[in-house]
Amino acid sequence: MLRTVFLLLVLATLGGCSLFGDEDNSEPPAKLESFDAQVRLVSLWSRDTGDGTREQRVKLVPVVVGERVYAADRNGSVAAYQLEDGKLLWRTKTELAISAGPGVGEGLVLVGSSEAELAALSVETGEPVWRTAVSSEILSVPQIHAGVVIVQTVDGNITGLDAEDGKRLWIHDRSAPVLTLRGTSTPLVAEGVVLAGFANGKMTALDVRSGRQIWEAAVAISHGRSELQRIVDIDADAVIRDGILYAGSYQGRLVAISLVDGRMLWNRDMSTYSGIAVDRRQVYVSDANSEVWALGRSNGASLWKQGKLRQRALTGAAVTGDYVAVGDFEGYIHLLSRSDGAIAGRVRADSDGIQSAPVPVYGERLLVLGAGGKLTLYQLETVE
Repeated sequence: MLRTVFLLLVLATLGGCSLFGDEDNSEPPAKLESFDAQVRLVSLWSRDTGDGTREQRVKLVPVVVGERVYAADRNGSVAAYQLEDGKLLWRTKTELAISAGPGVGEGLVLVGSSEAELAALSVETGEPVWRTAVSSEILSVPQIHAGVVIVQTVDGNITGLDAEDGKRLWIHDRSAPVLTLRGTSTPLVAEGVVLAGFANGKMTALDVRSGRQIWEAAVAISHGRSELQRIVDIDADAVIRDGILYAGSYQGRLVAISLVDGRMLWNRDMSTYSGIAVDRRQVYVSDANSEVWALGRSNGASLWKQGKLRQRALTGAAVTGDYVAVGDFEGYIHLLSRSDGAIAGRVRADSDGIQSAPVPVYGERLLVLGAGGKLTLYQLETVE
């Protein structure tokens, strides 16, 4: 019970809400300013996926695989759509309170629930394949690699399951701190290695077949007198590019780590709980104040900062064309120039807000899932 109260307190603090009466001394979200549009987002199609997130902090993220889009809603619905025109291919009601997913691979669509269940569906038809219980609620997107399903739960455990039947192959047990943010970063799998971040600020590499630990690196070190000050969760989804892992923590650091041995290549103080995006030269991150930064990939040096969206509860960044896209709590997608961070385009995608980062699609298109369940594919077009 104590843990739940702390979680609510943290979320209220982050959201700028008051738990004790009407007075609210938190910094208000920045008001949107006019700008000279350089690019516009044109809707190609839009579909209603269901109830969305039901105003809860869960990790429902659309995924594009080949010519299909897969999406889930909080009320248990999982669906597949045709990428080009949004045509519904199949829809399955799982009867689960879906809290994470979908993850797609090796013929399966995977979703996790608040009731500590993981469900696998057929990627072609949506028919149930198997369902299994795990140790606690799932708030990270399940992954699959080489016949092993990887799932991380809020109690700190990472479990490897047999993709054929869902039976447990191994478990990496890691206890969570007393107080954490509500959320879990999604594990990455690369070259037979699972890379996962934890609420204690550590990033760990595990063998995908056995769960054996290969290395561990400290993204952040907990400090401060209060439990609140000592929160260093790694909730932002990390990114791998060219053999380097980029990861960030709340009240901690943004780091670049060698995949080979966990060696720290560079680090800088930064607080984030949103995702990270990387292109050939730059790293993009929305910090805990919803200021968007571009950093040099080679050394982490600041290249630009966009502060006009401060306290707008920004999602993680996504790179598309010459722009970086982020969503906000009012449902706007903002396009920032990759060269200097200037706001270049904007569209309102879902009046219920946006919680998950936009998904880049080839051909300078952007897939957006709103908190109200509205799924839209946009095309970037230059303003003449």
